[in-house]
Amino acid sequence: MVEVIGSNPIEPTVKGVAKEFQTKQIIRSCILRSLKPDSLRFFILIFMPTIKLTFPDGSVREFEQGATGLDVAKSISSGLAREALAVEFNGEVWDLSRNFFQNGTLKILKWTDDGGKFAYWHSSAHLMAEAIESLFPGTRFGIGPPIENGFYYDIDMGDHALSPDDLSTIEEKMYELTKRDVPYVREEKSWDDAVSYFQKKGDPYKLELLAGLKDKTISFYHQGNFTDLCYGPHIPSTGRIKAIKLLSVAGAYWRGSEKNKMLQRIYGITFPLKKELDDYLFRLEEAKRRDHRKLGKELDLFVFHDIAPGAPFWLPKGMIVFRELEKLIREELDMRGYQEISTPIMVKKDLWEQSGHWTHYQENMFLIESEETTYSLKPMNCPESTFVYKHKLRSYKDLPLRFSELGRLHRNELSGALGGMFRVRQITMDDAHIYCRPDQIFSEINQLIELVTHVYSMFGLKPMFNLATKPDKGMGDPLLWEKAEASLKQALETNNIAYKLKPKDGAFYGPKIDIQIEDAIGREWQVATIQLDFVMLPERFHLEYVAEDGSRQQPVAIHRAVFGSFERFIGIITEHFAGSFPTWLSPIQAVVLPITDAHVDYAKNVFDCLAAGGVRIELDDRNEKVNYKIRDWETKKVPYMLVVGEKEKSGGSVAVRQHKKGDIGMMPLGEFIGKIRSEIAQKIITS
Repeated sequence: MVEVIGSNPIEPTVKGVAKEFQTKQIIRSCILRSLKPDSLRFFILIFMPTIKLTFPDGSVREFEQGATGLDVAKSISSGLAREALAVEFNGEVWDLSRNFFQNGTLKILKWTDDGGKFAYWHSSAHLMAEAIESLFPGTRFGIGPPIENGFYYDIDMGDHALSPDDLSTIEEKMYELTKRDVPYVREEKSWDDAVSYFQKKGDPYKLELLAGLKDKTISFYHQGNFTDLCYGPHIPSTGRIKAIKLLSVAGAYWRGSEKNKMLQRIYGITFPLKKELDDYLFRLEEAKRRDHRKLGKELDLFVFHDIAPGAPFWLPKGMIVFRELEKLIREELDMRGYQEISTPIMVKKDLWEQSGHWTHYQENMFLIESEETTYSLKPMNCPESTFVYKHKLRSYKDLPLRFSELGRLHRNELSGALGGMFRVRQITMDDAHIYCRPDQIFSEINQLIELVTHVYSMFGLKPMFNLATKPDKGMGDPLLWEKAEASLKQALETNNIAYKLKPKDGAFYGPKIDIQIEDAIGREWQVATIQLDFVMLPERFHLEYVAEDGSRQQPVAIHRAVFGSFERFIGIITEHFAGSFPTWLSPIQAVVLPITDAHVDYAKNVFDCLAAGGVRIELDDRNEKVNYKIRDWETKKVPYMLVVGEKEKSGGSVAVRQHKKGDIGMMPLGEFIGKIRSEIAQKIITS
């Protein structure tokens, strides 16, 4: 049976039917409007053709028009039907209960799919709203979307401020409601009916949202005793939600504007299994322990101050980490034929007008007025690299040109969006712009994949790759787009790299490869990027090279970053290593601990030998017991402690303690120096 709900249920279907059956106007005008759902099903079977659905593996199957996602899942296997949460139809996530009336691509979404989680957490937000409405009648609701991990709902409870006890009560009510296992039901309404509903309910927030939806399809969702204005998608029923945790309450201005009322935002997360929830809560606690802002202060790496919001003050030990990263990336780029450049930090607005940033990015730029001229602190390096390219005529023999720049950038982020190293206003970017011929794209992308993979291996991190293709508004020659996407795909597949396809997610000027990593506690981070550019730099800045036949041709630009921003990357690896950096990166690589004053002279000799070998070493000759020193240096996360007493002094050795492992035994001094220097040189990651 085809389920259709609403005051005029047939109309949406008729619109689709009419396109293919324009000669059957009498059916649309006279028969369909009188059909009941069972009759509609009969009509579809008799008068309408089948549709073809293409699955992710490339297979194509035919189904009756009007089939639902659940019908398709059942046709494949009963197990899949039990696991299915939603479908992705032509790139859009839909409920399992929605009908298909045209050919398209289809993927059945489970919990393991991003789209499945999206629908699951969206439905969880509605479940939470139902619990709130039943416990606190009169609550008015803003928006309740799924987010990267979980969901939230913005609510107006008048003068009532939610307490931790309230969250526990709401959570208990959610568990109670899941036991009913009621369906999430979609209903399409006219705009007038939708407005009338929320006028009667007295919900100004939904009415404000409806004011911007006059020309849109208005859809409601019902579950149990709760109804909400919502586009969807949702999972089949509330009983699928098994493990629930409401995490916190925060203040949030309605629609993000400080001019509007402050609402209460409840954050929560749900899972199909309690173990998954327990694991997630463990990761949350672990994330608090690893917070880079806390560790940065404890380990004397960096601090923040209100005098410069969104910009860290780098302390001496933090600068060692920073400089080691600079040294690493420069060495790698030198070996790969890059030429380092440096461009001005302050530029006239003319540059940004030419690049297009003035129109699309001006609110994120710091502007300066001087002598009746407007300047901006540069928010990115891209446009200025074109002036280096254009300073002389280029030949096809000169290409590729690989220009790298460790540039200091400034972006006027909203103060409320700043977050430690992860969102700053002052950014150091390990940028590069590669100018090449179209026939060199594959080779350059192949080398960039190798570079990214190699660099991240030094941190024990494995990159994950995504291929983003032409968006609907992509500019430039479609044939060049096809060739570029094929080059990106070929480079990934040549390197035997599994990747996710992100259709229509490329930049307007070219397709790209986005690269993610997973840290020690399972969080994914977007880091490196490789972007092809046919329009923004080559066309807007009129770049040319002299081709082999003497004609003037336009190069392709490749934008790439390996670390992204140094600030964000250091924040990520500080949390990934929980402050226990690998020896090659650690600000202090070893410390010498004399047991008594009688052993200080030998300790100084050990210090001198290691320092001469290029090891970052400290000598702790404080008048404290050695066990106290060991505990203290363990909290400072120094890779090695070298304890020296009478036995070590007489034998020319050191008693070695390794961070987190403890005593690993006595070792001749020369042997230890060889060991640590090898570990540093090879950038070994110790567990």
